[in-house]
Amino acid sequence: MHLRRPAPGSTLLPAALWIFCRVNVVYGALPTSQKCDEALASPLPHTAFTSSSVFTNGYAPGYAKLNRRGGAGGWSPLDSDHYQWLQVDLGSRRQVSAIATQGRYSSSDWTTRYRLLYSDTGRNWKPYHQDGNIWAFSGNSNSESAVRHELQQGIVARFLRLVPLDWSEEGRIGLRIEIYGCSYWSDVINFDGQGVISYRFKVKKMKIIKDVIALKFKTSESDGVILHGEGQQGDYITLELHKAKLVLQINLGGNQYGSILGHTSVSSGSLLDDHHWHSLVIERYRRNVNFTLDTHTQHFRTNGEFDHLDLDYELSFGGMPYSGKPLGGGRKNFKGCMESINYNGDNITDLARRKKLDTSSFRNLSFSCMETHSFPVFFNATSFLQLPGRANHNTVSVGFQFRTWNPDGLLLFSNLDEGTLEIVLEGGKVAVHVNATRMAKNNLLDVSSGSNLNDGQWHAVRLVAKENFAMLTVDGDESSAVRTTSPLTIATGGTYHLGGYFLQTLFPPTQHSFQGCMQAILLDDQSADLHAVEKGIVGAFENVSLDMCAIIDRCMPNHCEHGGRCKQTWDTFICTCDGTGYTGATCHTSIYEPSCEAYKHLGRSSDTYWVDPDGSGPLGPFKVNCNMTEDKVWTTVMNNLPAQTSVIGSSRDRRTVLQVNYSASMDQVTAITTSSEHCEQHLSYSCRMSRLLNTPEGIPYTWWVGRGSDKHFYWGGSGPGIQKCACGIDRNCTDPKYDCNCDADHKQWRDDSGLLVYKDHLPVSQVAVGDTNRPGSEAKLTVGPLRCQGDGNYWNAASFTTPSSYLHFATFQGETSADISFYFKTSAPYGVFLENLGNTDFIRLELKSTTVVSFSFDVGNGPVELTVHSATPVNDDQWHRLVAERNVKEAVLQLDLSYRASRPAPPQGHTRLELFSQLYVGKPASLTCRDSAAGGQRGFLGCIRALRMNGVTLDLEERAKMTPGVKPGCQGHCTSYGMYCRNGGKCVEKYNGYSCDCGATAYDGPFCTQDVGGFFEAGTLVKYNFLSEPAAAAAANMDARMLALPLGPQEVNLTKEEVAFSFSTSNAPAILMYVSSWTQDSLAVLLRQNGSLQVRYQLGGLKEPFSIDVDQRNLANGQPHSINMSRVNRSVNIQLDHYPPVSYTLPNSSDTQFNLVKTLFLGKVFETGHVDQELIERYNTPGFVGCLSRVQFNGVAPLKHALRSPAGAPAAPTQEDQRTDRQPAAPASYQGKLVESNCGASPLTLPPMSAATDPWHLDNTDAEFPFNEERVIPDGVNRNSAIIGGIIAVVIFTILCTLVFLIRYMFRHKGTYHTNEAKGSGESGGESADTAIMGTDNPETIDESKKEWFI
Repeated sequence: MHLRRPAPGSTLLPAALWIFCRVNVVYGALPTSQKCDEALASPLPHTAFTSSSVFTNGYAPGYAKLNRRGGAGGWSPLDSDHYQWLQVDLGSRRQVSAIATQGRYSSSDWTTRYRLLYSDTGRNWKPYHQDGNIWAFSGNSNSESAVRHELQQGIVARFLRLVPLDWSEEGRIGLRIEIYGCSYWSDVINFDGQGVISYRFKVKKMKIIKDVIALKFKTSESDGVILHGEGQQGDYITLELHKAKLVLQINLGGNQYGSILGHTSVSSGSLLDDHHWHSLVIERYRRNVNFTLDTHTQHFRTNGEFDHLDLDYELSFGGMPYSGKPLGGGRKNFKGCMESINYNGDNITDLARRKKLDTSSFRNLSFSCMETHSFPVFFNATSFLQLPGRANHNTVSVGFQFRTWNPDGLLLFSNLDEGTLEIVLEGGKVAVHVNATRMAKNNLLDVSSGSNLNDGQWHAVRLVAKENFAMLTVDGDESSAVRTTSPLTIATGGTYHLGGYFLQTLFPPTQHSFQGCMQAILLDDQSADLHAVEKGIVGAFENVSLDMCAIIDRCMPNHCEHGGRCKQTWDTFICTCDGTGYTGATCHTSIYEPSCEAYKHLGRSSDTYWVDPDGSGPLGPFKVNCNMTEDKVWTTVMNNLPAQTSVIGSSRDRRTVLQVNYSASMDQVTAITTSSEHCEQHLSYSCRMSRLLNTPEGIPYTWWVGRGSDKHFYWGGSGPGIQKCACGIDRNCTDPKYDCNCDADHKQWRDDSGLLVYKDHLPVSQVAVGDTNRPGSEAKLTVGPLRCQGDGNYWNAASFTTPSSYLHFATFQGETSADISFYFKTSAPYGVFLENLGNTDFIRLELKSTTVVSFSFDVGNGPVELTVHSATPVNDDQWHRLVAERNVKEAVLQLDLSYRASRPAPPQGHTRLELFSQLYVGKPASLTCRDSAAGGQRGFLGCIRALRMNGVTLDLEERAKMTPGVKPGCQGHCTSYGMYCRNGGKCVEKYNGYSCDCGATAYDGPFCTQDVGGFFEAGTLVKYNFLSEPAAAAAANMDARMLALPLGPQEVNLTKEEVAFSFSTSNAPAILMYVSSWTQDSLAVLLRQNGSLQVRYQLGGLKEPFSIDVDQRNLANGQPHSINMSRVNRSVNIQLDHYPPVSYTLPNSSDTQFNLVKTLFLGKVFETGHVDQELIERYNTPGFVGCLSRVQFNGVAPLKHALRSPAGAPAAPTQEDQRTDRQPAAPASYQGKLVESNCGASPLTLPPMSAATDPWHLDNTDAEFPFNEERVIPDGVNRNSAIIGGIIAVVIFTILCTLVFLIRYMFRHKGTYHTNEAKGSGESGGESADTAIMGTDNPETIDESKKEWFI
């Protein structure tokens, strides 16, 4: 074992504040000029050494001195078992710093493992603790070499006892020892529970800004006031024991609402009633306090607003002052011993000895410590203690005290003359079970009392049972004692077993063992003589430790971090992390991402999220608004200052200070600004006769306070050191003589506003306004939310280009809890990610092979290695995340949130990871001084990003800038994150991440998932030009595939199309999409008169367009619908909404090539040249009314292009354009009113289709999915449609006879499109009687005032 450093705490106080020194009187009078390393055992006489037994006279304990050869060369006991011990009396209390052992000289006898006990009196032993456990020291492996151990925590004791645990397999127990340390002296005062020491101040009232209180105490009482002081203004300080815990209560005063707001209470320690010495130091400077108990320090800040402790008259030690006002009722004075009491440099114990203090309340003041008469017994799971009682007696009268952490256990068991008696702990209650059998008659007794008795405190049990009567009393509370008069006959058996019973019996106990301590044992009204038991005179025991209670509070100090709740049993503790925002065995790991940037790269969209910037660090999680834009991620932290907050009545001498509070603490907000690449905050000052910055003396009237409570004299739109507003920077202020609009002092309302962008000064925490006290003057202040973008920590990366390259950082401090997380990317099959070394301790993360990652460490118990095996190689040049954690409970290794390995920590052993070398990243620390041997560890080749250790991100990029073989940053993010770019978006590499280019898609947003759509009013159309007439003429004479087209398909003669869009409308008929050509080819997607969807292909070779009736449902129902269509040659595949796709086939006579694609129309057709006349006459007026969204045609997003046109306004074709067929400047344009909206892309809410109308419905026939092109007959008429259409035609024919006049009126304005004269349309094949409405004679305009009537 090596001397180990105390765990570093996150100190709350700057070092500069602690200019005063901690007094060393708390440790007694220790020599300060020399090392405490004197040999204490060698000079002692033989009589100072005693033992449990002696093999023979030559093996006496007096010969057990290190390197001595007297007698038989050391001590050996009569029997080599676990009940032997060697004891040393140092003559007086000494400071002990180390211990060394040897085996017996020139023999095969030595001790390989032992425990160390210590005591002031030779009784009530205390085991040496280290790393939260009763420590077992490693001993010797031969008889000659000495093994020395430095004590991690020095002890003060007179008696030391070594208990061998293991010894030589070749011989027996053999020991020679040496104790190292130095002298110790201190003043001791014995407090009898009545007396109080009063330390009177030199003045009547003390206004104290700093305190240092130090003392040591020991007691067997669980409650008592150790010190108290108070003042008339409500200030007080009280230190007391409450349920064996130390509670510090302090109040420096509050505001006008009373001193209750200043009350602060902090507890520390546990099981402090063990009658062993405990050291205490309280250091206070203003509101900052260090509270140290037995090397464990808590740092806290008192509540309230004031810094001074105002006390009157005196400070009392040992209890409440008789003359002072009682702080609360029911408090007991301290009963026990104190030594080395020191208050602000005054030695209280020395002053009391010299009678310089008031000790009149003591009956008999003693300066020696009165020792306790208790004799505790310590049980483990295999222990029992057998004691004699009275036999064949008709009354059972037993009592004892116990303490334990376990809710269940056997306390006492006895075989009665006939039957059994059992006292057990069940669920934290004491239960008594008596089974008495006499004359073949069973008398059963079951009673219980108490609750939560497994809290580690001493509890007293008393049972009296006799004929037809029993009474159980717990903790002496007679009022709650359980009595019963059940029929009962008892005859004692004469023997009692305590703490365990493992023999066979007719009525075995419900519990068999007990883990805890007992004392004050009373059997049949006789106190148990445990001294006689220890000497082997009476009774028997197994695996019992006498005169010692080695109970451990595993929740003190609390290893559950971040507010986790600790629960314990005898052997271990469990952390409950619910509601903390953290997870893991010790609530160490945050469950939230560190930033909005991290959420974005998990594929999340804009929303409110919890973030934890420092991960496992001290800052808790908090909520922020995350706005995921295309190329940036903005984090917004709101504040509580209302916009345009009015300020009046302030002056330069008495400014109005507006406090700006945020939805997170200042430390949390600072963590956001520190890691962000850019931050900004809008600041606005509206004024009327209220000056802002400049004054005749040059001192601003108004300023703001930022991070670090620093005042700043510049305003929004300006910068540090420039006492100006934005208008002063731009030189456009209302009055050019001033640098702010408000400084002109006009009676009209003016405004100075702008962005604060120097992030080291943000956020704004206060604004002091100083010129609104004149008549008519007023100001209105607005402080916007803090907005930050970018996360420098998340993308902080380094590239390791050679096997010998590495980065080094300061030693990693992770003694009891350590977590490491980072992303890595490599194509190499192996490599060490990082390593940090200690003397024997180390920690290492390594890529062992293409599929194996390992986490290895050693905290003093031997090397431990965890490995995870990936199902696929991790050297795939993609980012992988690795997380490793090690704490006092377990070690965990996790890869990509998919592969996890864990290992529990050993129940006994070292828990502190002690490192001293630098941390090496990219290479083993052991290879920095020598080359790697063949087959040894090798450096890492690849990239490491976002390396975070215990919540602190290491700046890899900055260190890489000055390190050869390592480059800052890392490219290739798209290989891992490109999958988040949806819907055809392209991943674009950036230095610190990636972005999604949605330009060629019909979507927007950071991941190309936000639909781009528009609302079409009647007459609105979108036009997208593919090919001009000159280009078409050229294409007709050359290979079309050689033509490069801007913003269009790479081919002008198409053999395949990909069409996708969504729509919603309540009007039919309508044209959704129409694609024209310079030939007679066309493609149309339309809603017919009845709202059903139809696709029309005209590719040449057919007299009429080939029509596909996709569905017979009415899709003009106001709900959103989506269509995805593709054609390859004659094969057409169409999917509507969420139904399976259906295949169709064009007739064999149809061409397969769409020649010279010209223009795409959405909503309405306004075309010159050849068009589908039936389409124009029946479906084009008044046009589509509704929403179209995410429109895509062969890689072109026409609707998005129209909405994103650079001019930002419609670009309709002019007359000159139509005359010359000249294309507009932009390929996409629109006519009419088009409002951007994604209303056509809302979630689909369609009821299930009926079997009669569902084209994908499967009845009981043998039809199989998917349905094929046989659903469409060659003439393009669906059979179901023909039947339904025939019925509709008959009905419509009769109705038309009554509507002739109306129809003729509607068509009296018959016109043409260019040269295409409208023709009458007859119904074919049972289609609905859709009435065509034609345009006017004017080729430029269409009369949109005509209404459309249909039945």
